[in-house]
Amino acid sequence: MRRRSGSRRFLAAGLLLLAGCGGEPPAPVEPAATAAGLDTVSVRRAPVARETAFDGIVEAVNESTVAAQTSGRVVELPFDVGDYVPKDAVIARLTDSEQRARVEAARGTLAEARARLTEARLNYDRTKDLQQRQLIARAELDRASATLDSAEARLEAAQAALEEAEEQLGYTVIRAPYAGTVVERHVQMGETVTPGRTLLTGLSLEHLRVVVEVPQQHIGPLRVHERARVLFNGSSVEASELRIPPKADVTTHTFRVLVSLPEGDHGVFPGTLVKVAFVSGETERLLIPAGALVERGEVTGVYVVAADQVSLRYVRTGTPTAEGDVPILSGLHDGDRVATDPIAAGIAYKSRAEASRGEA
Repeated sequence: MRRRSGSRRFLAAGLLLLAGCGGEPPAPVEPAATAAGLDTVSVRRAPVARETAFDGIVEAVNESTVAAQTSGRVVELPFDVGDYVPKDAVIARLTDSEQRARVEAARGTLAEARARLTEARLNYDRTKDLQQRQLIARAELDRASATLDSAEARLEAAQAALEEAEEQLGYTVIRAPYAGTVVERHVQMGETVTPGRTLLTGLSLEHLRVVVEVPQQHIGPLRVHERARVLFNGSSVEASELRIPPKADVTTHTFRVLVSLPEGDHGVFPGTLVKVAFVSGETERLLIPAGALVERGEVTGVYVVAADQVSLRYVRTGTPTAEGDVPILSGLHDGDRVATDPIAAGIAYKSRAEASRGEA
């Protein structure tokens, strides 16, 4: 007992000596962190959709080039490339003096035709009355009838001419067939255009689809399940509709499948390359939450917790499911427990590694 007391006094004295010399006692070394307190989830085997992925090109469902349907000089061109255009907005206007003159002329011709028809009817009725009273020959009535028929035909032709002239006048104002964005402008202000001359090209980003060339050996399961996901920029969107043609291309032996995206802004644009994962059956895979993955360069891993120890294990993953889980193709076993918070698990892992180096 006396020896222990002496030792304690000797230690205390040493500490006082260090304090008197301006030194400080060394900070105690923190014990290495363990897996206690980490949230984990058990790796489970569950049925998932078996998918076959192909490259596809995004295109707009509504993309068109508007052309002039009458002649004139461009006097209004309010939209340029990149501008958003509401539906029915005026996208171009042409001079209309010639078209208006034709409308006025057609109206005059129509009025004259109506007057001639009225006269022809009166003459026919008078001639018919006289012929019934046998005051004139039958031939006179036939001539009056022919004149009436001719007047009616002229009236119909005049009405059609007026409708055509008014239609041509309407063509001098060009409106957007749907809401969209201008992607190309083919004319400039002041240019004279004729029917068929292209004016603007536009497309709508509200309705997009992906065009995929599917080899003939894969088309059978696609027809059975008719489900697909569009994968891009680390995200996936469930397709709203699949259109599978009844025949393949005779040269490439592929089917041109149209995969429609649901309405909304998905961050993809016409012309971009994406992946389309078609459901081709069902299989079982080990699943973990996507948030448990750790990315280190081109390598993917997870923190595995076992016997109160944390270890980093590299894995090979498959395409994430629509529910947000990730299939594990190799690196884990059924029943393994992985940390759901890789940041906290990484801190524990690093602390234990540093403690191990200190002990060595």
